[in-house]
This record gives sequence, C-alpha cells and structure tokens, in this order.
Amino acid sequence: MEKHRCGWCLGDPIYIAYHDTEWGVPVREDKKLFEFLILETFQAGLSWITILRKRENFRKAFDGFDYQKIAHYGQNKLDALLSDPGIIRNKLKVHAAVTNAKAFIELQNEYGSFNQYIWSFVGGKPIKNSLKHYKDAPAKTILSDTISKDLKKRGFKFVGSTVVYAHMQATGMVNDHEIGCFRYHEV
Repeated sequence: MEKHRCGWCLGDPIYIAYHDTEWGVPVREDKKLFEFLILETFQAGLSWITILRKRENFRKAFDGFDYQKIAHYGQNKLDALLSDPGIIRNKLKVHAAVTNAKAFIELQNEYGSFNQYIWSFVGGKPIKNSLKHYKDAPAKTILSDTISKDLKKRGFKFVGSTVVYAHMQATGMVNDHEIGCFRYHEV
C-alpha cells in the first residue's frame, strides 16, 4: 500500500525525497538553518523545485553554506557567483547572501546561536497545524510577519513574510504536513 503524502510533492522524485526526509523536521543546527535561509531567499519568486534541483550547485558555489566564509566574500567571489550557471544568478540575491551571513553572525553573537533566536518565536516547540489539504496552508501568518520585520530590522534581505513562513515550514518550526500524510505524526 502506497504511503499518503502531501499533494505538493507528488510527481517528482526530488520533491518526494525532500518531503519524506527533510521538510518539516525540526532543525536546530545553525549551519543547516543558514542553508535553508539562503535557499529560501533565492527561491523568492521562483518554485521550490527549481531550488532543490540546484541545491548541490548552491552548496558548492557557497562553500557548503559556511556563513563565516560567505560574510567575507569579496568582489571576485561575487563575480564568480554571478557567472555560475548552476545557481540563480540574481545580483540582488547574491549580494543578499553576504549581507545575510553578516547579520546571521551578529544574531549568533547576541543570542548565542541563530537557533536560540529563531526558535524563541515559537517557544522552542513546533507549531502543529491540522491541515486536511496542503492548499489550506497559509502563505504567511502574523508570526511570520513578526519574524520578518525583526529580521529586516537586523539587516537581513529577501526575508519577507512569505519567505519566512516557508523557512518555518522547511525547518520544522511549523508542521504543515497534511493530517493524512505519513510524515504528520513523525515530525
């Protein structure tokens, strides 16, 4: 018998693998939280499958999502990124990755870790929604509005409320698996 999955991931093996192993699983490690933050910012205005298909290229191009290195990228590295066909070559988003790495480090210094900062918005525990269909999930919430405003105030770029909510879903801050999905109770 086939497992029931959220409808958004059906039809593509990359989507299915991501859904079955990562999406909605609580992430507490700063490097992984930064990876999702970068990927979500590049996804703004595009489909998530486009980003997933380029994920390994992003990992290679951005030094394994090492925010310490990214924060110190100079013009030569930025030029190399902007000419790399394996990633999204949007000048504003590439520059935002550097800006966000610097802001990420500042948050770590203030809170001890980005994990401490971001998870404080949900009291350290995932919000468990009860969606019958994935299309019932909101694109943003009052909470994602609040987090977005705070991140922007701290200098982050491309972190609108919709991007923040997608980040919350991806990193397990909110469980938006359909209640009939086999992952709903697992995460």
